[in-house]
Amino acid sequence: MKPDFSTLNRDNIVAFIGDIFTRRGSEEYLGEPVTMAEHMLQGATIAEQNGMPEEIIVGALLHDIGHFTSEFGSYHPDDTQDRHHEDAGAAVLEQFFPSVITDCCRYHVAAKRYLCATKPEYFNRLSEASVHTLELQGGPMSTEEVAAFESNPNLKEIIQVRYLDEAGKRPDMETPDFAHFAPMVQRMVDKHMGTS
Repeated sequence: MKPDFSTLNRDNIVAFIGDIFTRRGSEEYLGEPVTMAEHMLQGATIAEQNGMPEEIIVGALLHDIGHFTSEFGSYHPDDTQDRHHEDAGAAVLEQFFPSVITDCCRYHVAAKRYLCATKPEYFNRLSEASVHTLELQGGPMSTEEVAAFESNPNLKEIIQVRYLDEAGKRPDMETPDFAHFAPMVQRMVDKHMGTS
């Protein structure tokens, strides 16, 4: 059954996302040595520690939110087809966040395929689980796909979040919790929707 997001608005979306982190953040993340929440919080924390813009920090924090919101469920190592969590997440985020953040969610999978096509050494950064999903997601992009992807005005930010995605898989990294980032997330909502 498809989730119902009709009650969400700019005043409750941040609390809704925070509740997801609380309730489901401890779920396994693709066979990696971190949970779902740890993975996304690590990416955001690394971005913050490196003085990156708030759009990148929030993009990294929310890029995998579709694993929680998708009617397709989450990835499992035995999967034989892609579950398109990036589209599920973006469909929720696009109502509330600037396009750069939505695109960091929607295209972080495509960015992996792009980097594997344009920077072959990037493949060596991928974890075993990421290599598996790369196969399900279509493998490295074709020349035509690369050209189309490079036309995205948010390409630089999408690629940055992709690198943070790979970095956020450390079993021993300490991070703040979602509440630390919540004011920043709200600022992004207000920037997109206007303040009440």
